[in-house]
Amino acid sequence: MTAVLRFGPYAVSRFVDGVYKAPVGHLIHRRGEAALAAVLAGLQGETVDVDVNCFAISGPDGLWLVDAGCGTAWGAAYGHSRAAMIAAGLSPDDVRRVILTHIHGDHALGLIDGDRPYFPNAEIWVPEADLAFFTSADARKAMPPARQGGFDLAARLLDICGAMLRPIPMGTIADEIEAIAMPGHTPGHMAYLIGSGDNRLLLWGDVLHVSGLQADDPGIAFVYDIDSELAHATRLEALAAAADHGWLVSGGHLGGFFHIERQGEGFRFVPQPG
Repeated sequence: MTAVLRFGPYAVSRFVDGVYKAPVGHLIHRRGEAALAAVLAGLQGETVDVDVNCFAISGPDGLWLVDAGCGTAWGAAYGHSRAAMIAAGLSPDDVRRVILTHIHGDHALGLIDGDRPYFPNAEIWVPEADLAFFTSADARKAMPPARQGGFDLAARLLDICGAMLRPIPMGTIADEIEAIAMPGHTPGHMAYLIGSGDNRLLLWGDVLHVSGLQADDPGIAFVYDIDSELAHATRLEALAAAADHGWLVSGGHLGGFFHIERQGEGFRFVPQPG
C-alpha cells in the first residue's frame, strides 16, 4: 500500500498507473543538436523509464484525485492505479472530484471505462485554457496530425463525461488548494499547491518528465511540449519556486516525492519518504 502524506487537512497518496518507455529519440535540447548529442551519449538503451502517476487526496470535501492515469486505453502495461486504489480502500464510487493537470491521455483516459465514466459520482475539473484549446477547430488545424491526440481526447471526454466537466480557473479552488498556471506543455497546463505554511506539496503535472536528466539540465525536454520555449521557462520557475519555498514536489512522471535544492546552474532532487 502506498504511503500517505499529510498537508493541512489533506491526506495524499501516489499511485503508479504504469511505466512509459519514452524513446530517447523523443528527447530534445533547447541549445541544439550538439547539446542533445552530449546528453544521449550518457544514456544506455533506446528508452527512458517514465512513471505514470495519479494522486488521491482525502480531505474535508471527500476523496479527490489529481489526474486519472490511462485506464485500459494503452494496454495491459497501464491501468494499475485502479486496482491499487481499490486495494487501498478507495472505490471509484467514492471519488467526488477529479482535477486534471492537463488534457493528455496518460492523465485523463483513466476517466473513461469503455463508453461510460469510470468515476460515476465525480465532478471532473479541467483547466479552463486547456478545455478551450483542445475544443478549438482552429487550434487543431494548426497542429500536425501526430500532435492531435489531445483534441480527440477532449471530444471523447465531452461525449462520455460532458455533464461532469467543469472548467478550473486559476487561484484558490478549495481550502488550502491553489491552482497555478504552468503553461508550455499544454496551453492550460496546471499545477496544484496543497497545504499551508511550511508544509506544502506542489503537484506539477508534466513540468518535467525525468528528474535525473532535467534537474541537472533543465534545457533537456521531450517533444511532447506544445510550446517548448514556454515549457522551459515554466520549468525553471517551478524548480526555483519549489527550492526557494521548501515545497515538496511530485507530478505526473516523478518517481516519488522530492525536495528540490539549487545546484550550480541546475537543481538537485532529494527523495523523501512516501
